[in-house]
Amino acid sequence: MSSDLSSKMRAYMAEIYRLVDRQPKESENVSSSQLADWLFVSPPAVNRMVNRLSDLGLLAHQPYQGISITDAGRREALIHIRRQRIAETFLVRVMDINWLTVHEEALRLGDGLSEAVIQRMFEMTGEPATCPHGEPIPDAEGTLPPTKDVFLSRIGAGARIRISRLITRESDRLQYIEALGLVPDQVCEVIHVAPFDGPMQLRLGREFRIIGNSLAQLIKAEVIASE
Repeated sequence: MSSDLSSKMRAYMAEIYRLVDRQPKESENVSSSQLADWLFVSPPAVNRMVNRLSDLGLLAHQPYQGISITDAGRREALIHIRRQRIAETFLVRVMDINWLTVHEEALRLGDGLSEAVIQRMFEMTGEPATCPHGEPIPDAEGTLPPTKDVFLSRIGAGARIRISRLITRESDRLQYIEALGLVPDQVCEVIHVAPFDGPMQLRLGREFRIIGNSLAQLIKAEVIASE
């Protein structure tokens, strides 16, 4: 199937997967308007591509129910995402490009390389399990190991957590998250969570951080211990 898909088709599949993956409410569907906003393209352009991908069995699209990814579509999306995440890791670890801005470069680089070169980049970076943002790297067959992390916005007070990954690739948001110290592998405690999607207070060692719900929806973490 991969050889039958254009670069644009693969990019669409990857972005639909990312959009589904970043939804805190664990919905498996996205709307055409969400996708158009996410990709900065017109709704008619989205509908045309969605119809083409649906005809190939990669997406399922029903009126008023949104767009979902089939098993075959998820595999194609993850194979494409694997290339991008390996390219990100290579650019950061080998070429010393700042991890805050590496995503766009990796998108351009990953598309133009053969699978043999991607594999060599993977080996040169020590066969990493995650990209610089903490996202897991799929295997060559387009599968991911099971994960136990959840959105930080869904973790209650009293939990000791380890930041696992950052969902956003916007450099200004990443820079702010980095300044707060909430980067992958950081261990901290959730001290208080305000009701009605209010802000949450975290403790990192002797320091405290207060973040809003919208920022907490861009961070995933694993619960190490809870009260």
